[in-house]
Amino acid sequence: MLLAEDDRAIRHALERALALEGYQVTAVADGVEALAHAHKNPPDVLVLDVMMPGIDGLQVCRVLRAEGDRTPILMLTALVETADRIAGLDAGADDYVVKPFDVEEVFARLRALLRRTSPEAPAPVPEAPKQVSERYVEGAGLRMDPQARRAWRGGRELELTRTEFELLELLVRNAGIVLDHSTIYDRIWGYDFGPGSKNLAVYVGYLRRKLDQPGSPQLIHTIRGVGYVLRAD
Repeated sequence: MLLAEDDRAIRHALERALALEGYQVTAVADGVEALAHAHKNPPDVLVLDVMMPGIDGLQVCRVLRAEGDRTPILMLTALVETADRIAGLDAGADDYVVKPFDVEEVFARLRALLRRTSPEAPAPVPEAPKQVSERYVEGAGLRMDPQARRAWRGGRELELTRTEFELLELLVRNAGIVLDHSTIYDRIWGYDFGPGSKNLAVYVGYLRRKLDQPGSPQLIHTIRGVGYVLRAD
């Protein structure tokens, strides 16, 4: 694991906690060191502070994604506005934790990220899949190719991050079915972060921005107090 955090107290405390949890941690103080270590010894997962001098966490994330590096990235941020969290997701991050954080939440999110990328992890069993062939999955005017990780709305291909793709695939496979928050958290992240978490709402909002287009109906609908459903109406 590679940890990049410019606050020495937070870096040392988190490094010790992660080591006690069984992680082998390389801790650095800025984005330049983070990129150098990531290139030299690619880690299994990265934990990046957003605000660092020189090259910040968002820039590190963008560089790695531009190079085709799909290593899971967890962002640490003191920024709590939705637009700031969206910026991190747009840069290619897989998840984020808002400071001040409970270290147990960091552990839980790391476990979820590593489960999703582990070759030993069993694939989730879809509920009532709507398949038009063994390769493609369709629903509500969307078509997805899970093998190639490509998705289209009509003739327009969608540019999706890994988490966005997995969330959209879950919704498409269950088009017309209301999925509650805990079910989505468990299927996508492998952990229910509780009613206070805004993580799912941020991803749904960002996914809507990529799906919706002028003159076309909104596809992802919020069922207040319950969850979300994909339908074309």
